[in-house]
Amino acid sequence: MMNIQKELQQFSVGEADLHFNNVDIALETIRAIMINEVVPLCPEEDFYGKPDSAYMSTTIQLFRKAGIEVNSALDILDRGIYITNAVKKPKTEYAVSKESIEESLPYLEREIALFPNVKVIILMGDVAKKAFNMICKKATKKNAVPSVSTYKLRNIEIIYNGIRILPSYIMTGQNILIEKSKFEMASEDIAMMYRLIKES
Repeated sequence: MMNIQKELQQFSVGEADLHFNNVDIALETIRAIMINEVVPLCPEEDFYGKPDSAYMSTTIQLFRKAGIEVNSALDILDRGIYITNAVKKPKTEYAVSKESIEESLPYLEREIALFPNVKVIILMGDVAKKAFNMICKKATKKNAVPSVSTYKLRNIEIIYNGIRILPSYIMTGQNILIEKSKFEMASEDIAMMYRLIKES
């Protein structure tokens, strides 16, 4: 078992405000990683914060809509799915800046690399897509995910280093519940992710 927060804190040289997931995981059990956009202001509201955290409330609804009966972050982990945020500092304005994505990139890259058996990475929103492309570009000089709108990518099979990449929609905050079509599509993508890891 590894504590993700402890592992990533070793590499954060005294940077304040970085939020990492305080959760113990058997790394080899994880088959899929879901990357959300940005950590909440309060770590308690994050995926592995308090049981009824803001981030988990929409996530559980998405999973249930996808036909996967879960009640908590641990239920999702038990199914081999780990959830994290691309940007490790809370946002200070409406949009997430390119600088804040870049600042968190080394941690996200290290975090993804911790899991040896990942078959699927699902990118929940444009910030997650940008961050993942930055990681890929560093390694291969090109983006893994084409720069077109997400709905056009949903029927394209994207593979990076043998991992299936699924671009999807933001999974946290009130917008996801208000925008019914995106909620539907995000839950369909989660169902697909689950199908892929069960088949692999």
